[in-house]
Amino acid sequence: MTVVEPAPSRPAPVPPLAARARSIGGSPVRDILAVTARPEVINFAGGLPAPELFDVEGIAAAYRAVLAEVPAQALQYSTTEGEPELRAALAARMSVRGLATDADDVLVTTGSQQALSLLATALLEPGDTVLVESPCYLAALQAFGFTGARVVAVPGDEDGVDPAALEALVVRERPKLLYTVPTFQNPTGRTMPPARRASVASVAARHGLWIVEDDPYGELRFEGERVPWIAAHPGAEDRTVLLGSFSKVMAPGLRLGWLRAPAELRRACAVAKQAADLHTPTVNQLAAARYLADRDLDAHVARVARVYGERRDAMLAGLAEALPPGSTWNRPEGGMFLWVRLPSSYDTTELLPQVVRQDVAYVPGAPFYAGEPDRSTLRLCFVTETPERIGEGLRWLSAGL
Repeated sequence: MTVVEPAPSRPAPVPPLAARARSIGGSPVRDILAVTARPEVINFAGGLPAPELFDVEGIAAAYRAVLAEVPAQALQYSTTEGEPELRAALAARMSVRGLATDADDVLVTTGSQQALSLLATALLEPGDTVLVESPCYLAALQAFGFTGARVVAVPGDEDGVDPAALEALVVRERPKLLYTVPTFQNPTGRTMPPARRASVASVAARHGLWIVEDDPYGELRFEGERVPWIAAHPGAEDRTVLLGSFSKVMAPGLRLGWLRAPAELRRACAVAKQAADLHTPTVNQLAAARYLADRDLDAHVARVARVYGERRDAMLAGLAEALPPGSTWNRPEGGMFLWVRLPSSYDTTELLPQVVRQDVAYVPGAPFYAGEPDRSTLRLCFVTETPERIGEGLRWLSAGL
């Protein structure tokens, strides 16, 4: 008897992506960098440190020493919390800067971006409310959005979030946390003054609120006095998570960040990290610890800051001629960015393609807003180009606006 096989039917579709993966878009900054990768483009769009200033010799020497002296440890699995030598060195640096810290207070992360993701996992349920600055670091908006949280912008000004507006939102929205980059903020470059930091800490203490204080740029100061962390203010001690990173002061390719948090939250983040990647690469941690022991990171950062300050000054010197009449911008005391507002008739997202045709690029301001965006704004990064190229790039920018 002949058996006739049924004609093949179209395979059933695979199950759909999770709703969060469908609803959260990619990074417009990454998209812009892909378009502007040509070497002739003068790129004010990226948030990348200047590669010619990396201490390649010092970092290479640290890796060589670690691999020669403790190869079995360097190439082995590590603890989730991080290598003890590195945690102790990070705790010492924070303590010297006015925030008493023990090694056990620190969790090493694979870049401070992972710290944001771990905190979102440990703290947020779908529907929870998160408060952010306006405008806000773009990747933080992505991290919080992936959890299904509701992200609400706190009104502010050139000094950061308005404490009165913050208090009103905390009372009305009952949020889980406030996320802030109070020193040389991304994207604006602004710095929150000491009195306002104290007010933010006070609001959090009175109403029950986590503060996530992200500080990737704070050591890149060109002028003025260092401002103490929010975490060091009375009322903030038991509710502030301080994030740090070697990306902007040593090298981003190391992918080394950390968080300092109260014990219960830190343990929850460690459990989330176990599920994510087990631990941050051991060899990178040991090399960073060796670098801190053998080299003067503060002296290296001071050299980088001097160069960045010169590049900021070159950009500030050319903006008035490059931008349309009525434009405004700030003068950051450090960091990597400054913030521009063109006249209200301009839409920097719509303008970008014609600017890129002039072989220069910026990041439009709109993606950095959790609420209604100001479409006349843009972010300029001044650290990856020389003063001469900055001047030339501003002339090209003028031709494209």
